Amino acid sequence: MVSEELAGQVALVTGASRGIGAAIAEALAARGAHVVITARTAGGLEELEDRIHEAGGSATIAPLDLTDGDSIARLAAAMAERWQHLDMLVLNAAMLGTLTPVGAIDGKEFNKLLTLNLVAQQALIANFDPLLRRAPGGRLLALSSSVARDPRAYWGAYAASKAALEVLVTSYGAEMRNISNVRTAILDPGGTRTQMRARAYPGEDPQSIKDPAAVGEYVAKLMIAGFDSTAFHALPKVMADA
Repeated sequence: MVSEELAGQVALVTGASRGIGAAIAEALAARGAHVVITARTAGGLEELEDRIHEAGGSATIAPLDLTDGDSIARLAAAMAERWQHLDMLVLNAAMLGTLTPVGAIDGKEFNKLLTLNLVAQQALIANFDPLLRRAPGGRLLALSSSVARDPRAYWGAYAASKAALEVLVTSYGAEMRNISNVRTAILDPGGTRTQMRARAYPGEDPQSIKDPAAVGEYVAKLMIAGFDSTAFHALPKVMADA
């Protein structure tokens, strides 16, 4: 059963083919939002779209490579033509990269990681800023990690990208505060049962950590309640364990 709490609103969720991104998209759609879901490959998106439609929700798939700046611009133009505004932008797509000492970071992989985790995120903000401003209350939510604020050994590449993303989003929120209704938030979801988590902690019992659906539900409630007037970190204790 789809509720009406977000009826008439449009959300764009990146990295939505599985895991946390898919869970967020499903939770927003269950509240009546139309979700535009993106990822590099269409297979997972099509499965997610089917689940959303079967549950009575509404979704549009948009397979694209976020490291291709032109593809982001094309998506923004297409959404502007169809909806004229964007109520919610969820920056979830990211790559972990190899966990390795800073001195051993592979330059080619590091460049790829920064391109997706940081450069592409700025491109998303830049291209969708006009649509967020046209919404009655545009909200931008970026998914981050505790390592962005509490660096640990071997996580330097990923942590650096997330720390930079947090600065970028917080700065954008400060810029929007007095000139628009756009508000920003950063969420550290904590340990969650995802493929990225399994790669980072191969010996961990996946049943010992929460399902992505819990993050999706939290994000949906956050979107319904709205964000504070300033950029903030949404770090509930139950979700800030890693």
